[in-house]
Amino acid sequence: MSLLMPAIVGDYFSADKHHDSKAVAQCFAADGVVHDEGRTHAGHAAIQAWKEAGSQQYGATVSPISADTQGARCVVTGSVSGSFPGSPLALRFAFTLASNRIQTLEIGA
Repeated sequence: MSLLMPAIVGDYFSADKHHDSKAVAQCFAADGVVHDEGRTHAGHAAIQAWKEAGSQQYGATVSPISADTQGARCVVTGSVSGSFPGSPLALRFAFTLASNRIQTLEIGA
């Protein structure tokens, strides 16, 4: 099943699937921001470090289940599996886009 989502969001999930933290970071605007687990990660270097740490600690993978795009906002529900309590979890990935890049990503339940 193929989900309809903006290309850059698809690129994010593809890079994430391959645990390519540099490619994940490049999906974001230079001043892009990730909000995850009560922390904020701003800019390419911080986003790359966030993705590297999460991949090393949990080995998490995300399988998108649904996507809803309205204007510059795309909300994807994904099944997240890894070496963490309660795996797998359904999490919500709320992307805000600007100029064909991810401006913000908020991850939550």
